[in-house]
Amino acid sequence: MRHGVRRATRACVALLLLAAPLAAAAQPVPAVRRQARPSGPVATDTGAVPFVDAHVHLNDPAMQRALMDAHALPLAFAFWGARSDNASVLAAAREDPRIVPWISVSPERREYRAQWERADTLLLSDLDRALRSGAYRGIGELSIVHFASPGFPEADFDPLGPTMRGIMALAERHRVPVLVHCEVTRLRELDALLAAFPRVTVVWAHGGYTPLVLARRMLERHPNLVYELSARTWAQHPRSPDYTIFRDDARVWPEWLALVEAHPTRFLVGTDASHRDAEGERRKIARVQLLLRQLTPATRAAVAEGNARRLVGR
Repeated sequence: MRHGVRRATRACVALLLLAAPLAAAAQPVPAVRRQARPSGPVATDTGAVPFVDAHVHLNDPAMQRALMDAHALPLAFAFWGARSDNASVLAAAREDPRIVPWISVSPERREYRAQWERADTLLLSDLDRALRSGAYRGIGELSIVHFASPGFPEADFDPLGPTMRGIMALAERHRVPVLVHCEVTRLRELDALLAAFPRVTVVWAHGGYTPLVLARRMLERHPNLVYELSARTWAQHPRSPDYTIFRDDARVWPEWLALVEAHPTRFLVGTDASHRDAEGERRKIARVQLLLRQLTPATRAAVAEGNARRLVGR
C-alpha cells in the first residue's frame, strides 16, 4: 500500500514540477466548452487507408504478413512480444522486407531485468554489437516505466539512470531512434532525458497516455520527441477509459485533431499488435484508419506513412 501511495505522490509531484517550467513555453490555449453531443466532422469514407504500423509485437509473423496483405500496410515496425525475441524478429524481417526490425533490451524480460537492476554494462556491450551489424533500424520497445498488467510485471526504472543514458548514447552513435514506454509517473525524468540527448529521436510509445495538455507541452519543448498513438485509437482501453483520443465510437476529439494538425511531422500511428487473434488485430487496424480519415490530406500522408518512413530511411 505504501508503495502505491508513494508512486501516486511521485506522479503528482512530477506533473506539478513539469508544469511550472513548461507553462512559460506553452502557448495559451482558450478553454473549450464541451457540449453534451458535440458537433463536428465525421469521416464517411470507408475505403482502405494504408499506413505504417509503428508498433507491432511480432508474435506471429504469418498473421502479420496476412494482415499487411489484406489492408495494404506497407511497413511494420516490429519488436519482440510474449512469444518472440530479437532473433525471431530479425528472421521475419529477412523473410519479408516490409517488416522493419527493432532490437529490444527491455527490462520486462527476466534476463534483462537483472542487468537493469544492477546497471550491468554487458547489456550495453551486447546492444552496441547488435547495432554495429546494421540489421536493426531502431531500439525498442523499452518498457522502462510500465504499470503492471496480466502477465506483465511492473517496471519502474529511472529514465535518467546509467542504463538508459547508455542506451541513448548508443542510439546517438548509431543514429537510430529509441521507442520508450514511460508512464507519467516519471515525466520529469523523461523531460530531462530528452533535453540531455537532443540529437536522439525518441518515440514515446502510446504518448505515455498523457492528457492533451501534457502532449502539447512535451511536443513544444522537445523537437526530438515523436508522439506515437498506438492503443490511443482503441474504442476502449482495458486499463483506463480516458486513454482513447476518441470522444465516441466514431469521432476523435477536435482538440486532439487540432494538435496533430499543428504538428503533422511529430506523430506516428500503430496498432500495438500482439497477434492473439486475427479479428482483434483487424479491429485495431480499422480504428487507426478511422483516425486517419479525419485528418486533412497532407497531415494524413505524413502521419500515416511519411513520418515513419523518414524515421527509418525507408
